[in-house]
Parts: sequence; structure tokens; C-alpha cells
Amino acid sequence: MANFTIQVFQNEYLSAQATDVHAVASVTCSDAGAAGQTGAGAAAEVIIIDTSGSMDLPPTKISAARRAAKVALDEIVDGTSFAVIAGYNDVELVYPTQFGLAVMDANTRAAAQTAVSHIRPRGTTAIGLWLNTTLDLFQQTNATQRHAILLTDGRVEGEEPEVLGQAIARATGVFQCDCRGIGDNWDVEQLRRISTGLLGSVDIVADPEDLEADFEQMMKESMSRGVAEAKLRVWTPQGSEVLFVRQVAPTVLDISDRAERISPLIVEYPTGAWSDGSRDYHIAVRVPVAPVGNERLAARAEIVVGDQVVAKGLIRAVWSGDVDLTTRIDPAVAHYTGQTNLADAIQKGLAAKAAGDDRTATVLLGQAAKLAHDTGNEDTTRLLAKVVDVVDVEAGTVRLKRDIERADEMALDTRSTKTTRIRRTEPSAGPTPAPGTAPVDGGGA
Repeated sequence: MANFTIQVFQNEYLSAQATDVHAVASVTCSDAGAAGQTGAGAAAEVIIIDTSGSMDLPPTKISAARRAAKVALDEIVDGTSFAVIAGYNDVELVYPTQFGLAVMDANTRAAAQTAVSHIRPRGTTAIGLWLNTTLDLFQQTNATQRHAILLTDGRVEGEEPEVLGQAIARATGVFQCDCRGIGDNWDVEQLRRISTGLLGSVDIVADPEDLEADFEQMMKESMSRGVAEAKLRVWTPQGSEVLFVRQVAPTVLDISDRAERISPLIVEYPTGAWSDGSRDYHIAVRVPVAPVGNERLAARAEIVVGDQVVAKGLIRAVWSGDVDLTTRIDPAVAHYTGQTNLADAIQKGLAAKAAGDDRTATVLLGQAAKLAHDTGNEDTTRLLAKVVDVVDVEAGTVRLKRDIERADEMALDTRSTKTTRIRRTEPSAGPTPAPGTAPVDGGGA
């Protein structure tokens, strides 16, 4: 049986009249088991392969997609329900050939891999239709864990723009979806909308030769998620309110708008399926003002699997007149505030550059370079170095490079939300300004 723990990092001290409490809840899962094998319900997988005409330009893309799908099929655990679909401006059920899901075993695996060998590119790109078909497939099963991999090399062309948004809304809460774009002619924002809405990941595979390894890893990760669904429950006392809840590690994902009101004092947030590992959540709560010397429970964070609370952590508020205490920002809160601001600066900077506003792009990407340096995000620093020349990292001064490879910009964009974990051994003594932000009023971090 899976084990969950929650560790809370915060500075609980507030100055007089301060109301906002910030904390990072670090959630760790162990002994999760394999998907569909823990007695908590079956698992289902759908592999969505873009077979629009552009996948044949050059032929290596469709060939790489066939190989990657076969590798992914190898990783699906026996007993898992599955299907493979080919998407263009229509949808072809590659395997099984009758609408529905097959059950993975040696025979169905071999048959599916043979069928994948025969997919051929044609038509345009209608991603909303692909998602709707995937949803319809998942609704043919009672599996509790539902996951899809979506691969495309283009942007929506074969359907009305609103269809994609409607499809994402229909699929939200029904299945998770990891998205990959192959090459450099697809739309990062379109795939990010899907992955964000469906609690998945998005990334670029610039070189088709890297696709097999990426598909293999995605499916291995999916098959290791023995907990089909866990929710983050936040209780606040009467008169208090949750300002936001964000996943801040391993990626930044604002889940505030996913809140489901359970009672006047309790809201729950979906976190998706879990394998062994840790995720960090930044929780901000506003509480009523209390006199100096008062202490109260500001919030209680719990992990809920099914109807059972499996872990809990407490978030406190203590009003103090000691400036040394109230102006201190917890290192975890400071670190992840910087990481969130980093992702925002990159995405807005690249959007400004795409709009021809090089001045704004330079300022924002300069801020990003400084934040990446300050928070120790070496991967993002390396990606930024392909887009800007850093003149003064401490001042955030950069120059846009000339002749930037589009794939390098897209890699920076898609991976902007990947964060670095804070080292838990870092000292917390002394005032710690959050990178890229002013201290919270009253030091309530």
C-alpha cells in the first residue's frame, strides 16, 4: 500500500495587521506500486500518433513515430486496457480495429505493433477531434487510471479553433495526457493548454531519433503510478480563505482554478496519479488579523486517496512584534516564488519576441537569466544561453542572439516550468528576500 507524508516549510510569524500566510507543503509518496496492479482499480492507456501529411516531411518523423509507439507498447503492463489511434483531420483506430480498448498481453502487443507499422501520413491536424475520440475510448472502460500520450508535429488546421478548448474541457478530470511535439513547426501554447488542463507534461523532441527514448520513459513513468488519483485537501478556519495553490516542483502548475468546494471550510485540488517521488505545493492563505501574541491554525493540508486521509500537515500563524522573526521569508517559499517568476518571465519574454517587441523581450529574458542564476536552475540557464548573450547576470542584462534556432526557443518555452528542488539543508536564519519579488506584507511567508 502506498505511503504518503507531508512536510510543511514556512515562516509562521506575522507582524501586527498582517494577514497572508505562505507555506510549501512537500508531499512524498513511497511504495506506490504499478498502475492497475495494486487493487485500487484497472489502468488504461491510449497512444495518439499524428499522421497528418507533414509527418512525411521528412519521412524520418513518421518512421520515428512508429518506432516510438512500438517501444511504448512494450512498456505497457499486461492486463492494462489500451488503444492506438492515428490522427489527422479524421481519426483512425489503429488497434484494436473495433471501437474500444484491448487488453494487453503478448498476443495483443504483437498485433498492435504490427498495426502501427502500417500507419501512413495524410490530411491535416485536428487535435480536438483526437482528444474527443480518446475520451470516448476511455469511457468504454471502468479503469480508474487513464493516461494518454499525444504526439504531433503541427498545429490545429483541420477543425474550428474552439473545438480544441471544448475537447480539453470535456477531458479534464477524466484522463491525464503527456504531450510531445516533434520537430519545430508545432504550437507550444496549444500543447501547453492540453498538458496543463489534463495534468500532464509538454516537451519538444527536436531530433526524431530521440523519440523512442522519450516514449519509453513516459510509458514507464505512467506504469509506475500505482496510485490512480490523489487530492490535496485544504481546510481553513471560518473567516479565512485560500488565495492560491500551486504545484511548484517538479514543475510549476497553478491548480487554484481546479478547486472543488467540499464544505464551507474545505476545498480539494486534483493532483493526478502518483508513483514514488515528491511534489511540492505552494499554499497561500489569508486569515483574519489577530493581536500580537496570538497563535492559530491557518490551514491544514491533507492528501486524500479515495475517501481516506493518508497524510496531513499543519500551517500556522503566530503574530509577533519581533521584526527579526516577522521579516524572515522561509527559503523554500523564496526559492519557489523565484521559480514561478522565472517561468512567467520566460514565457512572456518569448511572446514579446514573437510579437516583434525586442525591447520588452530583452528586459524579461534578462530577468529570467538573473532568476535562473539566483535559484540555481542550471538547466534553464543553459537553455537561455542559446537564446540570449548574458552581459551581466547579477543585473539581469542580456542581448538577444541573432539567428536563433526555433527549436532552441521552443525548448526554452516548453521547459520553462521545470523547477529545481531546494536543498533542505539550506540555513533559514536571517531575512531572505524572495528572488524576483518584494517580501510578503508582514513577512507572512
